[in-house]
Amino acid sequence: MPPTYEPDFRLDDYEAVNDHVADQFWQHIGTEQDMMTVLAEHHSEDAERSFYVMHNRAVTWGIPGEPQIVALHLKRDPATRTFRFAHQELPLPAMAQSWLIARGCPEEEILLPDGMGTTPADQATRALEQRLRSDGDHFALLTSYTHDSEPIETTVLLRALDDKAAMPFRVLLEEVDTDAWTHTLREGGFKTVEAALQWWEAHWSGEEIPLPAASPATRQTTTGIAALPARPAPPRGPSR
Repeated sequence: MPPTYEPDFRLDDYEAVNDHVADQFWQHIGTEQDMMTVLAEHHSEDAERSFYVMHNRAVTWGIPGEPQIVALHLKRDPATRTFRFAHQELPLPAMAQSWLIARGCPEEEILLPDGMGTTPADQATRALEQRLRSDGDHFALLTSYTHDSEPIETTVLLRALDDKAAMPFRVLLEEVDTDAWTHTLREGGFKTVEAALQWWEAHWSGEEIPLPAASPATRQTTTGIAALPARPAPPRGPSR
């Protein structure tokens, strides 16, 4: 059964475990709940844990380029009727799925149902999204930029957690075809952050520069999101 439009957090008769959690939940989730669309959700059989992938439409009116996908993990204590939560704002649904899978959500239960969002345009996109979901301990998110008007694109800059990686910096590029309602996702590998940012700046300046191929040795185990370090100053967004 497809998820409902607005999230139902199943918190009737529950209260936050303390005032700090209550304030944080209201600030990060509650104030914009009516602007969120559930893309996928899963609830444990004992009803103690829920996992959500959501799109937050309110971000469109905020700082340009900010990530619009929200991953939410709710933990309930039926004995005390209290709850805790963790959340993360991420640029791509597959990255939100990876974050939730790392917190115990079965991968097969948090996949987007048919008709929810755009469809992967090709096998390369499907394969890369699967790696993003399943390998959540190889790369950390540095920054991202979401351009949500034509042309709809998202770029993501990642850093390998393995200091010995041949291509420690990766850029993901998602492009949406609004006529076909499909999307492609591609990955490029860079030896230095400067090289990655040079490509980034050129791309958002309108130059048609292809992403350099990721090294074959690491293609099979790449691009999940586990840790989220402090972000560097973000590269500029589109000027085109």
